[in-house]
Formats: sequence, structure tokens, C-alpha cells
Amino acid sequence: MIQDLQLYNTLTRKKEVFEPLNAPHVGMYVCGPTVYSDVHLGNCRTFISFDLIFRYLKYSGYKVRYVRNITDAGHLEGDRDEGDDKFAKRAKLEQLEPMEIVQKYTLGFHEVLRMFNTLPPSIEPTATGHIIEQIEMIKKIIANGYGYEIDGTIYFDVEKYSKEYNYTILTNRKLEDLLENTRELSGQDDKRGRLDFALWIKAKPETLMQWQSPWGMGFPGWHIECSAMSAKYLGNEFDIHGGGMDLAATHHTNEIAQSEACSSHQPAKYWMHTNMLTVNGTRMSKSAGNGFLPGELFTGDHPLLRKGYSPMTVKFFMLQAHYRSTLDFSNDALDASEKGFRRLMNAVALLPKLVASADGDVFIDPIREKCLNAMNDDFNSPVAIAELFEAARMINTIYDGTTKITAEELEKLKTLINDFVFEIFGLKDEESSNLELNEILEMVIDLRKQAKENKDYATSDSIRLGLQNIGIQLKDSKEGTTWSKV
Repeated sequence: MIQDLQLYNTLTRKKEVFEPLNAPHVGMYVCGPTVYSDVHLGNCRTFISFDLIFRYLKYSGYKVRYVRNITDAGHLEGDRDEGDDKFAKRAKLEQLEPMEIVQKYTLGFHEVLRMFNTLPPSIEPTATGHIIEQIEMIKKIIANGYGYEIDGTIYFDVEKYSKEYNYTILTNRKLEDLLENTRELSGQDDKRGRLDFALWIKAKPETLMQWQSPWGMGFPGWHIECSAMSAKYLGNEFDIHGGGMDLAATHHTNEIAQSEACSSHQPAKYWMHTNMLTVNGTRMSKSAGNGFLPGELFTGDHPLLRKGYSPMTVKFFMLQAHYRSTLDFSNDALDASEKGFRRLMNAVALLPKLVASADGDVFIDPIREKCLNAMNDDFNSPVAIAELFEAARMINTIYDGTTKITAEELEKLKTLINDFVFEIFGLKDEESSNLELNEILEMVIDLRKQAKENKDYATSDSIRLGLQNIGIQLKDSKEGTTWSKV
């Protein structure tokens, strides 16, 4: 069942046929969260996108090893190896041990992704659990001539590396431009070049998280962890490396440099980046005051939100945009996704009630083929979702009796919905999971049915209008009465 997938390759700026290095096995590494604060929506979009990719690769017949790291050490406030360690700063602020901070926010991260119904990765390594691997990689980089020590801190020599490799291959920027946009070294800076970055940082006596190394007590730089852990679990060469687009210019660029300096191989064949989030056309950020956490989005407890939106509504909203496109949050856009998701789930709920006919005028194979073609085209989820709405329209017309479907095509329709809605997109029907609400409404529908049978139309209409006033729409048909939220 292996599919010919067309992936967008960041390095070549074009689509290429996916050729896993060890077909049918796929190695995928995604940069995980830095767990010193609550997970933000940009993280959620990235992990929902790669959950989709993980699910579809598995559905397509690949055996996937999906590695997603947890950054719990070495992430300083600045990309130039300056400022405080973010974990230590948060620990001091909350008067906790650094690993208490790590545990608290890791659990919060997992809970948010559970609400979005994402699959866990195959392996979820931590930076603190792989200090030895990072030290060993740094030793190899030094031995190969690309690292140097200054008073217990190890720097990567970008200038020397750039003479033999293309340092800006991922962003296609000119090295001269990077140098012009980087401040001149002051007399207090130890590193040789302006673009050099720290592989290992000498710890101050008061540093909370530090480890013994050949260069003294210290802690790893931010970038080295991903190079060391991806190599350990996926090898020096693997298939897909992913993350948010904000990681490309610095973190992923330095990952490539480290890996090539260590093993002479670029680590990944395909680099995949999710695009940024905006709010009403403006980039989402804490400093702009327009950023909100998943919990605020679910409850509506934010001045920019008119109301709260369920996790599946938010996930559906994200899947309606391609992972490489900008995603703009607005109340109107979320409202539209909420209505669309409800319409799709209402149709799905009708599937068990459909009755097959001896003949039919509905055929499912063309829709399935279009869904597969969309997903094979760089995981184009919005196009596939558009086809699912066509399937939803078919379900409604079959239920209404305006079209017919054979038993064979009905089974194909059920399989299509199960494969794409639940298995590939990872959606779930939040309404049907609310058993208490279902039971209450079924009881109310029975009371209305009895009123109609007794020709008590006033009571019947009163029940229907009363439910409509609280957002519950009843729909009568020859098969019975169904309900949906409006």
C-alpha cells in the first residue's frame, strides 16, 4: 500500500517524490517544546501538522519511527548564547527545582496534545537524558577541526565550516548578509567569529543545571541536543526533519552544520516547516498582546475572543490550512470552522442509519482517489477536507432518500469516513461522546414523538422550538428524528 508521496523539500525549493532511505521504514525527527512555560498555539499547530504526517505515513504502509524531543536544558534567552537559562530562571521565579519545572510543563504539554487527540511519538527523548551523547558529538566535532575551546566553553567554527560546506543551504541566504546583520564582536566576547555558536557552555558557580565534561562543569548549547538525539535514534542520515519555520534560520541551520561537521553527512533529506500564526492579519506574539494559550482558546477567556472553541474545532480549523501556509485566527474564521466541523460530524452520525438499495447512483472511489491525491501532494489536508464535505453531502442526500447507494458503495463510504476523519485526521465526535446529553435528548425526542402520536401538536412544537432556542436542531425523516447543534 506504499504511496508515492510528493513532499516539499526545503533544501531544493521544489516537490520531490518521497524516497525513504530504508523503505518502507521512515525516520522522522521533530523539534519538540522547550518545557519552561505553557505550550503555545504555534507549538500546537506544528505538532498537529506532524501528527497528521505521522498518521498518513503509517496509513500508507510505512513503518515510522517518530522522534520528538523535549528541551529541558541549555536553552538560553538569546540565540547568541547569552542571557539566563530559561529553566533556571523559571525555577527561581516559582521557587522550584528546575526538574520540577520540567515535569510540570511536560505534563501540561502532553495534556494539551491529548485534548487535540494526537498520537504519542515513537520516542520522546530529553536533552538532560542525553548529556553523554552530546559530549561525545562535541568531541568528534573538535577532532574534525570545527570546534574550539575558550576557557571551558566550546564554540563551533562557522567560518571554517563555511569554506567546505554551504552553511546557509536551508535558508538560501548569503553568508555575507548574515555577517552584516550580526553585531561586531566586542572585546569581552570570547568566540572567534560573529556567527560562531556554543556547543558547550561553561557553568557559573550559581548555575542550577550543570554537568561534568572534559572541559569542566557546564551545560550543552541548545542546538547540539537535536543533532545528538536524532543521530542516536535515526542514524546520521534519516528522512524527515521538522519544526516551526522560526527554527530554520538559526536552530536548524546550526543542526545541519553540527551534523555535517561530525559525520560528513547532512542529517535529513527533507526539511519540513510549519508556517506562522497570525491574529486578524497580525503576527501572533505575547509582546503584541494578541497571543493566547490553548486553554484560553477553549474557554474563550481572552479579550480577543467572543467565546470558547472546542479542541476538535480548533484542530479542524488548523487542518483546513496547509501546514506551509500562514494561519490567521479570527472569531469569524473559528465560527466558520465550528459550523463546518459540526456539519461534517452530523453527517458522520447519520452513517449507521443509512439503508442500502439494490441499485444506486452514488460512487465513492472518485472521492477516495481525490483525497489520496491531495494527501500525496505534500499532505494537502484542506483539499482532502473539501472532498470529505462532498462525502457529507452524499450522506445527507442518501439519508433524505434523494439518492441511493448500494451495499458495496455504502461499505466504501463508511471506510472512507473512518480512514480519513478518524484515522488520518485524528478527529473525534465531541457531541457523541457526551453520553449524558445524548440520553437526555433521546428522552425529549421520545416525549415529542408521543405528543405527536396523541395529536398534541402544541406540545410537540413547543419542544422543538424550545430546543431550537438553546441551539439544538431537530430533523424529522421517515427513519426517525435526529438532532444536531446549530
